[in-house]
Amino acid sequence: MAALPAAAQEPSVSAWLTRLHEASKHRTYTGTFVVSAGTQMASAKIWHVCEGEQQLERIEPLSGTPRTTFRRNSEVLTLFPTAKVGIAETREATSLFPGLLKSQGVALDEFYLLKSMPPERLAGVDTDVVFIQPKDNLRYGYRVWSEKKSGLVIQLQTLDVDGKTLEQSAFSELQLDAPVSSSKLNQMMGQTDGYRIERRTTEKTTAAAQGWAMAGGVPGFKAAGCYVRPVALLAGASGKTESSMQWMFSDGLATVSLFVERFDPTRHLQVGAAELGGATRTQTRKLGTWWITAVGEVPTNTLAVFAQSLERKK
Repeated sequence: MAALPAAAQEPSVSAWLTRLHEASKHRTYTGTFVVSAGTQMASAKIWHVCEGEQQLERIEPLSGTPRTTFRRNSEVLTLFPTAKVGIAETREATSLFPGLLKSQGVALDEFYLLKSMPPERLAGVDTDVVFIQPKDNLRYGYRVWSEKKSGLVIQLQTLDVDGKTLEQSAFSELQLDAPVSSSKLNQMMGQTDGYRIERRTTEKTTAAAQGWAMAGGVPGFKAAGCYVRPVALLAGASGKTESSMQWMFSDGLATVSLFVERFDPTRHLQVGAAELGGATRTQTRKLGTWWITAVGEVPTNTLAVFAQSLERKK
């Protein structure tokens, strides 16, 4: 049972999120999920099933380029039927869709407060509602609606430092314990005849091994993985590939990625901050022959600290 206790027994942020995260692993459901940010809106049909430790999902966007994404634990396959192309990659399954808890063992309660709000009924289910309030201006707040019995997240709002809603994700319709067949999803994921499958490879590494380190950083954010991937051939260096590094950080709720690649004057034109829509911000910086891009659902000043703290060690 993942129902939120009475206010007098209100749990810590970490305990509450862990309970929701674990409970949500064991629900099978179908639904239509809608993400809205400003004037932009996108929706997708989702089928989710779990069998033991295996999580299977099928996600089909209802607008834009036709495509279907399958996820089997860390295996992800996106099929584009018009182009007959499939993109296969591996992603660490740190959270379910839609998920909140990004990493275990972080001191969330040092940086967020949990406040109960009146319960509501959404998408045909009874929900508990909480406000996760940041204790500083380095991170956003969250308003979360979760199904009383299971803890499945039904709606999530990301709020800026002034309490304005930057982005909202919600089920517009939801069928819990739906008759979703894992064998059927596995079969559909394997139907790739006629597709050209492109495998996007990433190599797990460490920032130190790549010659990078952080001088300071942002309180509460801990390293959550580092990867390199090939990006392009170097001009005049036949057969040699260039690579980019992605160094990820999380405070348990928010995630920031630092992307590092060789500076290219034809592509890297403007240093500074930008908004990608909704709660996502970017900050770019040129450091010698390197181009650094910080991306995350955090305030711009937080990204600036990350970008300025990154140092080259070799």
